[in-house]
Amino acid sequence: MTVFDLAKDEQGDWFPYFDSHVDPSSGEIVYDDPKDGAAEFRIRSMAPFFDEKRKDRKKEYKMVLNPSTRAMERVGYYPDLPPDAAERENEDAWDYAITGIKNAFAANGKEITCTRKNKLALIEIPAFMRFILRVFEIMSVSGVKAREATEKNS
Repeated sequence: MTVFDLAKDEQGDWFPYFDSHVDPSSGEIVYDDPKDGAAEFRIRSMAPFFDEKRKDRKKEYKMVLNPSTRAMERVGYYPDLPPDAAERENEDAWDYAITGIKNAFAANGKEITCTRKNKLALIEIPAFMRFILRVFEIMSVSGVKAREATEKNS
């Protein structure tokens, strides 16, 4: 059983929603600036979730041929989960990553609350998926910069 401390203050960072679109000429994603009064989402990294899940799994090892050295090497890996378990873990990860929703409304005008059902519905929207993946990218870059600054100060 995996236990997460939901009483901790640090449950992610708040990000204002910003829209995006794919530029038809280049095929690249263009991110817009957040609008005043935009919905906000509290997001945290999925890495601790998957680290915790991996602790419960048994790593398997296999001997494989390295074509460049022509030597046999021992390679460790985690076996794939059955499809239903993998889907459940994926849904659990999204539920873990999105920890707060403010000022977000559905098309019918009803406020979107921070429930598992709503979080899983949001990630099905392509623009929201682009938003959250960009947030993960921003969080990853800021984490690297913080580590580099710490290393410089040491």
